[in-house]
Order: sequence, then structure tokens, then C-alpha cells
Amino acid sequence: MQKSIHRKELIAIYRQEILKDIHLFTSQPIAKFYDSLFLNLDLSSVPEFPKTGRKGFSNHAMICSFIVMKCQGFSMLTDLVDYLNNNLLISHYCGFDITSPLPSYWTFDRFLKNFDHSVLSDIMKKQVLSLAESGIIDTSFIGLDSTPVFANTSQNNPKSFLKNKFSPDNHPKSDEDCKLGIHTASNQTNEKNYEFYWGYKNHVLVDCISGLPIYEFTTTADIHDSLVALDVLADTHSFLPVTECTFLADKGYDVKNIYNQVHTLYHGECIIPLNKRNTKNPKLLPQGNPLCEAGLAMWKDGKFSDRNRTRQKFCCPLKSSPSADCPCHHKNFYNGKKHRGCTKYITIPDDLRLSIDRNSKYFKSSYSLRTECERYNSRFKNTGQERMWVRNKASVTNLNTLAHISLLAVAIAAITSHSNQFYRRLKTVKRIA
Repeated sequence: MQKSIHRKELIAIYRQEILKDIHLFTSQPIAKFYDSLFLNLDLSSVPEFPKTGRKGFSNHAMICSFIVMKCQGFSMLTDLVDYLNNNLLISHYCGFDITSPLPSYWTFDRFLKNFDHSVLSDIMKKQVLSLAESGIIDTSFIGLDSTPVFANTSQNNPKSFLKNKFSPDNHPKSDEDCKLGIHTASNQTNEKNYEFYWGYKNHVLVDCISGLPIYEFTTTADIHDSLVALDVLADTHSFLPVTECTFLADKGYDVKNIYNQVHTLYHGECIIPLNKRNTKNPKLLPQGNPLCEAGLAMWKDGKFSDRNRTRQKFCCPLKSSPSADCPCHHKNFYNGKKHRGCTKYITIPDDLRLSIDRNSKYFKSSYSLRTECERYNSRFKNTGQERMWVRNKASVTNLNTLAHISLLAVAIAAITSHSNQFYRRLKTVKRIA
């Protein structure tokens, strides 16, 4: 009887010791992955605790925990809280004291809303410069693209039957910072497949050779892509020169100012498809003269300049003939004026935007590199950033930057561990750690 009691006590002691060993409850490759990730993460510029007031939790530990959130692909803070409480070893690697209670949901929520975003931007810049020094990131071919970030509101639910859910006057009450935007669901020039949404945009400048981000910027969804392009290039040039770059972008960035500034200020070139903007293509003769509606060759009638462009004017060939009659009976031919008949205008390609040969092999081969922007946006969305569960712009901006920091940290950890071929593959690096 005493032997059986003694045996039960020993089993209870062994079981208690096993439960205390946190290594037994965390996957060892994942634990090694995060250990390597945080060892190669430079947070020296981040103050660990505030200078005044309560210390609270370490800023370093909070940032590392959000990197865990993005590497695991969690979109909700509740998933992060559950994961840290069930994987104490990873919480220990983040920098938390696992003998005390871990941060609650509201602690993480306040941190996202109140933490200084410039500190996170500095972390990302250091990562980019570190990869540039090692020869991984280069600015020879850079591409800019934006990805929609849907706000946490029922009006973005495709199954919602609310009336006028995308009306500008029906602003979501759950997120006062979000704006109404439009997202093009296809890159084909002949398709008009788009959808409205409430939320934000994350503009990312990507190195089209390595497929890694260089700079990111978050705006509300109502801001057009072309309006932030020059600011993104200027901010990037302030810490990583983009001189003599080849700037790749889709037709949403087909704006004359972008061509001129890239050429004049950075001595680079733009590879951007032409956005026709509902312009008509008139039928032209081999000499370049258009045909009128009656099928007659129109005459040149001088040039004039307006809105920083030069246009060639063409007029009706019968306008000066007193006895002639318009074959198609155009209304302008019978207006009673001296210079009667129809007129047409053709813009003379005297600027950089219209002087690019977009049918050349060089243009097509260079533009094919822009697919790295699409690939990176896909990896960015896989971190849980496609739809937000926070409800203010400050939190969305910080989460977006933390997602980019996480993917850059994975690349640095892979390169440090001599797994250069996997620096863009998060799941592979986690598996072989």
C-alpha cells in the first residue's frame, strides 16, 4: 500500500516537472526560428521603457510580439494573446517575463494606437540599409504599387445587405478615420473590373530584383496612387539614393510630373504603360493626317500650346469653298461661320510621357519585372494585413510597418544563417530553422 502511494507521488512530481519544461510545448524549429529572428533584429534605437511614469511592458518585447503575430499570419490581437500564452518559450524569446502575467488584449491595442510610428520607420530603414550593404537590395529597378487595406466595418462585408453602404454620406461609425476608395481587381487594360471599399492604402516601393520592400507609406483609401509617388521617391532618396533608377509602375502612375522628376532629379527613366484616359484613336493616313466623318483627308491648320502640351489642329478641307457641300452633312458645316466644318486635334509627342516606345522589347522586358510588386503584395497580405481588426489610422499604420519589418527580419535571418535562396519564403525558413 505504501509502495503504491510512494509511486503515485513520484509520478505527480515527474508530471509537475514536465509541465514546467516549456520546451516540451513549443515546436523546436519554430522556437529556433524566432530565436534567430530576434538575435538579428536591431532595436538599439528604441527606448525600452518610458523615461517617466510606469514602466509597464518592454517596448522591445511588444515589438517582437507583433513580429510573431505577422509571421504567424494573425489578423486579430486575440489570436496573438492566445498564441503567446500557449507558447511560453516564444514569449520568453520576445522578452516577456513568463513568470508574470503576459500583456492583455487592451495592452496590445493601446500600444498600437499610441506608439510613435517614426520609431518603427527608423527600424525598417536600418533593415533596408543593412540589406543594401550586403548587396541584397539595390535601387536599379524599383517598383511602386499600392494594396488596399479594408477597414473593420460591416459595410465591407460582401454579404451585407445594407443600402447605400458605399455612399460617401454613409460613413462607417466603427472607424472614423477610414475613407471610401476604389480597388481595381484586374490589371488588364481592356477590363473595367473594380470594387469600392472603406479603408486605407499601403504604398510600397519594392526592389524588383530582390523582391523586398524599400519604403512604405500608409494613406486613406481616397488618396490616388500618383499623388504620393513623388513623396515616396523623395523620402527613399533621403536615406537610400535612387539615382539612375528605372522606375516601374502600372498605368495609375501615368502622370507627366512623375516622368519629368524621375528624369530631371534622379536621372532615371520610367517604365509605365500609357493610360489613354478615354481618349479616342482617330483614323490616320500614312502622312499622319486624320480622316473626317465623311472620309476626307483633313488639312493642317496650325499648332498651339496649352496645359504644357503642343497640339496640331486639323480642319475640314471644304471649309473655304463657298459652293461645296459636306458629304456627311456635319452640323458644324452649316453654322453660318466663315471657317466652317469639323476640326480635330492631335497631341504632338514632345514630352517624356509620349516619347516612350511602349511596343519595344526593352519596354516589355523591363516592365515584366514589376510582377515582383505583385508577389510582395501577396506575401504582405498573407501576414494578415488584407483586412484590419483595429479601428483607427494610427493602429493601421503601425501594423502595416510591423508587417514589413517582419518580412525584412525574415530575409536578414535567412541570409545570416546562409539560407539566401529562402529569404523570401517565410514558411520555408520557419520549417528549416
